[in-house]
Amino acid sequence: MKILFLHGWKSIPGSIKATYLKDAGHTVINPALDDDDFEKAIRTAQAEYDERKPDVIVGSSRGGAVAMNIESDATPIVLLCPAWKKWGIVRSLKPDSIVLHSRSDDVIPFADSEELVARSGLPPETLIEIGNDHRLADEGSLAVLLWACRMVASHEHLPSLEEDAPSRAGFSRNGKATMRGEVTYVCDACGEEIVIPLDVTEGSSQEYIEDCPVCCRGNVIHVAIGEDGDARVWAEADQDYK
Repeated sequence: MKILFLHGWKSIPGSIKATYLKDAGHTVINPALDDDDFEKAIRTAQAEYDERKPDVIVGSSRGGAVAMNIESDATPIVLLCPAWKKWGIVRSLKPDSIVLHSRSDDVIPFADSEELVARSGLPPETLIEIGNDHRLADEGSLAVLLWACRMVASHEHLPSLEEDAPSRAGFSRNGKATMRGEVTYVCDACGEEIVIPLDVTEGSSQEYIEDCPVCCRGNVIHVAIGEDGDARVWAEADQDYK
């Protein structure tokens, strides 16, 4: 997959998020955008888009505003805490868009993304709440970013967020996953529900041992991610504790 990554204000090419996508095996086009001249930043991004024809555009913060303001035809977009109210003139999103934002963001209000999705006439599931700050550079957020790029590149429809619908990442008898980049499993020894990061880059079938933070006993964690994106998570004791 070829990704045009547009960084935020006062950021630089080669950021954690761009590097994460590159390390996942994708071609990442990551131009330096002018911090002082927004129109110049748009021209730089437009030139890269026209020349490289990416499969997905990712825009972070101010880079999200840049992504919204270039001519990108039907190329899908993933926006990270987009600063659309501060820069540019475009005030709506294309249908093939996903917005990732932290409700704890103290730079760009989460409500800005709620407003953007609503005024674009897109379903609420277009906006995914992840992370604990504006940067979205934690492992869970990075995993969701990668998932979002794959989702829009495949032009799949986002699952509904209706109350009775399954979670986006699916669930199983012993555990469940959410698109906040976390999964839960039930410790086989003490029965406590434990939250752990979900790293989709580790493959569709994962198995590893982790000590329960409550009882300190080891669990063999199993993660199975289907082709439809559903994940099943369960745990087994790594030894007999009886």
